Amino acid sequence: MNSSKSPGLAGFGVLKNTTCHTEKKISVFFSIIFMTVGILSNSLAIVILMKAYQRFRQKSKASFLLLASGLVVTDLFGHLINGAIAVFVYASDKDWIRFNQSNILCSVFGICMVFFGLCPLFLGSVMAVERCIGVTKPIFHSTKMTSRHVKMMLTMVCLFAVLIALLPVLRFRAYQIQASRTWCFYKTEHVEDWEDRFYLLLFSCLGFLALAISFLCNAVTGITLLRVKFKSQQRQGRSHHFEMIIQLLAIMCVSCICWSPFLVTMARIGINEGRSKETCETILFALRMATWNQILDPWVYILLRKAVLKNLYKITSGCCGVHVINLHMWELSSIKNSLKVAAISESPGSSKQINQQPLSSMGQ
Repeated sequence: MNSSKSPGLAGFGVLKNTTCHTEKKISVFFSIIFMTVGILSNSLAIVILMKAYQRFRQKSKASFLLLASGLVVTDLFGHLINGAIAVFVYASDKDWIRFNQSNILCSVFGICMVFFGLCPLFLGSVMAVERCIGVTKPIFHSTKMTSRHVKMMLTMVCLFAVLIALLPVLRFRAYQIQASRTWCFYKTEHVEDWEDRFYLLLFSCLGFLALAISFLCNAVTGITLLRVKFKSQQRQGRSHHFEMIIQLLAIMCVSCICWSPFLVTMARIGINEGRSKETCETILFALRMATWNQILDPWVYILLRKAVLKNLYKITSGCCGVHVINLHMWELSSIKNSLKVAAISESPGSSKQINQQPLSSMGQ
């Protein structure tokens, strides 16, 4: 029988000739540390989001809070489910033949790996689109981007990620136990069938597409904020602009650095077929890099806020001995301020207000 199409035997093909040996204590240590740090950081982010949602109930910030909540909840369940399965595999000495006779656990593990890998990337791109619309089209955002629409987008993103994860199972193409015998994913060894290549390339292309959308929307948002800052010259909005630009740069850097190795590795395996020279250690390292994105997501999106940036600025300016900008006024809501400044810049009377501002400041 063709092992790639037989659900009962597909997962055990790699166990007969394992070429990847990992140190058990180190591997268990990495799994427990990743799971613990991820659960704690995402749980803290959820608490902060709940408090923020109770404190700020404006339409402009409700959409951001809902999307951010979906992101951290997805990351939290990803660490819980995938981490628990990984620890169980290590505790069972990676003896898949003993506890995975029907290949059910491997299929569940593979589905979870794909879903919790793609869903945060999709949500990150949706958040970038939402921020871009909120800054460039504040009136449209305030009237059309309601909580109901955001919940619909969250549901559609999750359903699409579930569909991609279930696609191999629906096609009777079982997930494979990887060479390290610690996780399950698409077939990455001796890839010869076009369908196995398709799944790898589909995963990589969707991941790169989500990163590209995030990069493009974040770039447009950053440029718009800079243009508004230099156009309006409003002193009280400067801290918000610096905060948003730093957040956007951090989001792009973390996502690209963490996910690029894994996406590139899967794409190379899919393109090179059986001639791929990717080793088990390389794939495992790329997987751990991708896991760090789910750990850093709450810190970038939620915890890297005005208070942290203000303290960092004070420390940096104190070390450098240069005082560039007075940061004594920090607005409470960054999303609210961005919409307010952008709306003022697009309104017909904005130019008159901007021209009158230097006169009023001189009179003061």
